[in-house]
Amino acid sequence: MNERIQQLLDQMNVLEDELRTALSEQPSTIFFQIKGKRVEFEQSIKETHRRLKRNFFRWLITDRPQNLITGPIIYAMIIPLLVTDLFVSFYQMTCFPIYGIKKVRRTDYIIFDRQNLSYLNFIEKFHCTYCAYGTGMIAYISEIVARTEQYFCPIKHARKVLSTHTRYSRFLDFGEAENYEAKLEEYRQALSANNIDKK
Repeated sequence: MNERIQQLLDQMNVLEDELRTALSEQPSTIFFQIKGKRVEFEQSIKETHRRLKRNFFRWLITDRPQNLITGPIIYAMIIPLLVTDLFVSFYQMTCFPIYGIKKVRRTDYIIFDRQNLSYLNFIEKFHCTYCAYGTGMIAYISEIVARTEQYFCPIKHARKVLSTHTRYSRFLDFGEAENYEAKLEEYRQALSANNIDKK
């Protein structure tokens, strides 16, 4: 990878970190504070949320009927999600220590905090819990697979890929064969517990 591209990637990482920090700080000064694992709203916000909450029966008759009809199909997806989660977590638990790769923390990806929103009724909170698990679990698995790809095959594809994981942009260019084994070892070393945050 040439030096200019590396500089741009480094700048992008710095900007992404700054953006994440800014986004996480913005709401906490306006609506809520995070205290340990708890989310606490200001009293006026709590009262507003309670007033805006729709009770279950009102929600049931005003919600879109197609949402209720397709509910069983959506929630049946929990079975393949749980099975995939189980297998990928088992793979990481058994193989990552052998490879010397730092494990991915579930709590960085699967976050359940929407139940703290008092303007949601219990069905809406249930929906949010399901979505938080599904999207968080996919991101969790994506990072496990990304670290695996970095360990075994950190090479970009010849064709353009529409969406890639965050590690992909630093992979070797397609056909970049010179010193491949030495570079592969560098990628593997970067996955250790001491180096993983540097990517």
